[in-house]
Amino acid sequence: MSDGLPLPRRLFAIASLGSGSALVIIDGGIANVALPTIAHDLGVAPSSVVSIVTVYQVMLVMLLLPFAGLGERIGLKRTYQAGQVIFAVATLLCFFAKSLPFLLIVRAVQAIGAAGVLSVSSALIRQTYPASQLGRGLGINSVIVTSSAAAAPTIGGLVLAVAPWPWVFASSLPFAVISIALGRSLPDPKPGLAHLDLIGAIMCAGMFGLTIGGAESLVHGDSPVVSLAIIATGAALGWFFVRREMGAPAPILPVDLLARPIIALSAVGSLTAFTASMTLLVSTPFRLSALGFTATQIGACIAPWPLTNMIVAPLSGFLSDRVPAGILGGIGMAVTLVALTLLATLPADPSYFDVAWRMALCGSGFGLYLPPNARLVVGSAPKARAAAAGGLVSTVRLTGQTTGATLAAALLAAGVGAGAVPSMVAAGLALIAGLCSIARLRPSIRRPTMTEMRDDVPTLRQTR
Repeated sequence: MSDGLPLPRRLFAIASLGSGSALVIIDGGIANVALPTIAHDLGVAPSSVVSIVTVYQVMLVMLLLPFAGLGERIGLKRTYQAGQVIFAVATLLCFFAKSLPFLLIVRAVQAIGAAGVLSVSSALIRQTYPASQLGRGLGINSVIVTSSAAAAPTIGGLVLAVAPWPWVFASSLPFAVISIALGRSLPDPKPGLAHLDLIGAIMCAGMFGLTIGGAESLVHGDSPVVSLAIIATGAALGWFFVRREMGAPAPILPVDLLARPIIALSAVGSLTAFTASMTLLVSTPFRLSALGFTATQIGACIAPWPLTNMIVAPLSGFLSDRVPAGILGGIGMAVTLVALTLLATLPADPSYFDVAWRMALCGSGFGLYLPPNARLVVGSAPKARAAAAGGLVSTVRLTGQTTGATLAAALLAAGVGAGAVPSMVAAGLALIAGLCSIARLRPSIRRPTMTEMRDDVPTLRQTR
């Protein structure tokens, strides 16, 4: 692994990476608050304006892995900075949007830039920090991502209180300016010799786009036949894509990394953990509303989740440089499982405190689980595949969040989404994540093979 950048250059690089992550995370969530206002001003139906959010999410998931491959080809720094510039220009164009079609096009371009940033950010963190501090760096990045996601609705509400909705998108531009200005301090680009597989990139984007798009179409009440046909097409394309990637020297879908049990278990655990968290976070407002909580009270009840996550995540990142990820992750998911079970068994007439302390416990569990998990995936990959590992981390996170939101919508459509069922479903998913984490402690799983050692896979105790 890299020994990291020297000080003070490392601090400037950390600031650039942090502001870049905040930029794309805030802009990805800030639009939610403005949707009713945008629908009114543009004269479109609320169901149509939701596309402003979904087009961004779907495009982002489609492009993360292809852009990670691009980063391995042209260099991580170039991919990251190009993504920043594209995102900043598209954000500025959002300010001048006067119609929904134009706004959707610009949001899609924003997602292209965001994919360039997020696809290589974990790999750049690996090059920025010394090997002994990688977990700490990923923990700090986790705090930035979590706090940005939590702050996005508040920022959006404050902007709307004093300015028209186009300013909601422009509010993220200061982060873009800071990140671009400090980008010179990032690790110097080291282009690889791997050929960028354009056909594979198209197949990857199509697989995610068709599968996720079809699932959302089905949940939102569109024709079941058409929706299932779209999902089946995406699944078939995915089957051919995976078969094709198995023979590639540097596959866009990192099947070479997923063939290693320790990375595969980490990916599955992360996917189920993020699905669990989003299932609960999307459904909880509906449950609390049915119990008589106001919008302000609902926000206050949910706030302890990101707040405790922000506190625990950097501590977990620090510990992950010393304690096996399987232990930290297992404890984290055990805490989460208990908290979700307690949420499922809320009193019939809960108080604010009844909900808040349970949400705080959930946030603590996830904060303990996620940084070690990301550290293991990024730290266990060969240097030449660091971008692919980072892209895998981001793709799994976004896929899990999208799956969780879709699952919550399906439960709501089935009439069971405003009760205890989402908490029980999330608890089951957390149990799977915890079992995946504990399984990594088996000697046969955590011990690197001779092939992996030749590929420069770290054998440090803390990556297990």
